[in-house]
Amino acid sequence: MQAKLKFVFAVGLLSAACAPAAFAADDGILEQAAKASWRHDIAQIATPAEGCFKATYPSVLWEPTACHQLAPRAHTVPRQIVFGQEQTTGNGVDYTLDSTNVISKAVGSFPTFSGVTSEQGVNVPFGSGESNGIIGPNEYSLQMNTSFNSTTAACNGHSGCVVWQQFIYAPDYEVQGQGAVFIQDWLIGYGGRRCPSGFGSDGAGDCYKNSAATSMADIPGTALGSVTLTGTAVTGGNDTTVVTYNGNAYSTSQKDSTLDIASVWKEVEYNVVGNAGGSQAQFNSGSTIGVNIAVTNGSTAAPTCQANNGSTGETNNLNLGSCTASAGSTPSVSFTESN
Repeated sequence: MQAKLKFVFAVGLLSAACAPAAFAADDGILEQAAKASWRHDIAQIATPAEGCFKATYPSVLWEPTACHQLAPRAHTVPRQIVFGQEQTTGNGVDYTLDSTNVISKAVGSFPTFSGVTSEQGVNVPFGSGESNGIIGPNEYSLQMNTSFNSTTAACNGHSGCVVWQQFIYAPDYEVQGQGAVFIQDWLIGYGGRRCPSGFGSDGAGDCYKNSAATSMADIPGTALGSVTLTGTAVTGGNDTTVVTYNGNAYSTSQKDSTLDIASVWKEVEYNVVGNAGGSQAQFNSGSTIGVNIAVTNGSTAAPTCQANNGSTGETNNLNLGSCTASAGSTPSVSFTESN
């Protein structure tokens, strides 16, 4: 009997010792699920005004934060698309989500992110010289891009001018260790010697400018599976970029009248590519990234996966797989890229 009592007592002690660890593990899982739900919810809540805001889990209130003006470093348009040969993603070689309806919101994410142990930005040759991006370990940009096939009042009647808008997150954009959340606006083919007030020239007939930016800590290139970027455009209201990561959300917005993109937005490109200047985001061999683009466009019909339709001039070193379109309350496309 005494031996049995000792055994029962020992089991009780073991159970008591294990219980806190088990509950801690459950709490960790529940906390992760709660944060994931919060990240989804906060991205659906409009910021109270034009400007820069942040939110911290579990609050669903956007709080004002300092805006920063960025130097005019361009995330370029495609330089040249060479068909009939294998190319890595970017510089026109990318899938876009094509919608028959005007898009008011798009959400970009990487639901599959495996084998990634390192990422670095590199300059790659084009034309007679090198690209001019931000290079080094963990240098990349997340870009959600519209197409450039529509004109609006922002073109001021210039023949051949089309608008192009980029919702962007980029680490180390101006300050080492600080990422920037912002919007880059383009008037492609504006022509002439002078760009509109507030816009600079890229020297090739295009005009561009950056919105005010919200600063946040750099996100390692190995952690992008936990990052979501949301772009919204509201006619008569604001266009907004929102980046969520872990228990933090950061946003910046500008007036939609900057480009009037809300009236013509029907295509979305989303991917991780080089950090400005035509540079490339290089991932280690064996990397696989799944890309998902979901939109709100007043329809439940499946959109179209359009190949070789990307609009960014930056690239990564991953090769595109197949693309699938899905219907639903937020129609979407998804595809993989790997090396």
